[in-house]
Amino acid sequence: MSHNDRQMNGQHRPNSILDRFELPPAKNGKQRLARLRTAWRESWEEGGFLYQRWEELFQARHASWHEVANWIKTAALFGGLGLLVLMLDAASDIASTTLKGLSDVPATSAGDGSGLWGTVDHPVRVFLADQAAHLSVAPAALYAFWQLTGLLGLVGGFFGNAGARIAWLLFGIGSLAMIWSAAPAGGRAAATGLAALMWALASIFALRGLTLRPIVHNHPPQYQFSPALHLHATIPAPTPAGDDLGPDNVHPLQR
Repeated sequence: MSHNDRQMNGQHRPNSILDRFELPPAKNGKQRLARLRTAWRESWEEGGFLYQRWEELFQARHASWHEVANWIKTAALFGGLGLLVLMLDAASDIASTTLKGLSDVPATSAGDGSGLWGTVDHPVRVFLADQAAHLSVAPAALYAFWQLTGLLGLVGGFFGNAGARIAWLLFGIGSLAMIWSAAPAGGRAAATGLAALMWALASIFALRGLTLRPIVHNHPPQYQFSPALHLHATIPAPTPAGDDLGPDNVHPLQR
């Protein structure tokens, strides 16, 4: 009986392809599979290639960017670049579809400009229709984009987004300019003033929490200065008793 054929309960046990040290001598395919399984197990043992990579990945959660392994940095950079490309591609498709949908919107009726809202809305429609005649875009698309900008600025400004508040301010200034330009000459000032009041009322929500008071941060100083006067005086050393030549130590000479 050979060394590779061991007895188990009185019977010979053939070689196993999962045995680490015993490779089956039968077929080449089984030998390659056994070597692959052996290499896989050894790579996950302590000190193996996959074991070390897993330890580096586990330690990366608590390490800084400079302490992370180079292969993790490379994978993160390539993954981030791929995600950025996908996001830009999706954003371009969404923007193209939105603009195409706005261009296909049928033109809404401008109305006669009656009522408070019509006094403000009608000049904007007229101005955008006149400008769209010189552009390759439908007037309805310009009007829908104008409404969308105001809505996003109002909602985003309510939640404190700085970019949305800037868009809201530009939306209001542009609207006032359009109304002043397209409103009838006799009621131009009234229409613009009414639009300014409506914009100011809506700004109560869009600019909620905004204050013009300067914010003062009172931080304690890092170093405290404690003035103190230090006097350095030199105290003379005491004179030895034998070296004292005072009048008490003078004795008359005895003959």
